[in-house]
Amino acid sequence: MVNYYAPNTRQHLRVWLKLLKTSSNVEAMLRERLRRECGTTLPRFDVMAALDHHPAGLRMSQLSRFLKVSNGNTTGIVNRLVDEGLIERTQDSIDRRAHKVCLSSSGKKEFEHLAKLHAQWIDDIMSPLNTEQSDTLIALLEKLTNFGATQP
Repeated sequence: MVNYYAPNTRQHLRVWLKLLKTSSNVEAMLRERLRRECGTTLPRFDVMAALDHHPAGLRMSQLSRFLKVSNGNTTGIVNRLVDEGLIERTQDSIDRRAHKVCLSSSGKKEFEHLAKLHAQWIDDIMSPLNTEQSDTLIALLEKLTNFGATQP
């Protein structure tokens, strides 16, 4: 059998696949808990989290860029959240053709509840790691994040 890989390539491929599997598993657990316990979805949570992070509101294009999804993906979610009174849509004061969205007061309360649950779930999912292991994992992942940021 001919080895087509550099010495570390097989190990790097194993790490990559483990990262994907772990990320997918964590995301699946969060999706299920949000659906089952809160009657909501991860994309709705993500939209509300982005708006909580930007209390002054975001234009729809800014929201899509922040979430790294298409405008079409956010529009339907935002429309439903507006209909439910969790998000407010206002005309942008700088560009009258654009609209900004932000959490309403009831949206802020709802997101605060969801964020607390989300944090508890993440804490539960990550509980096999102690603080030192978490710090090490963060440092290792940061190396990969920084490497990717410097590549063309």
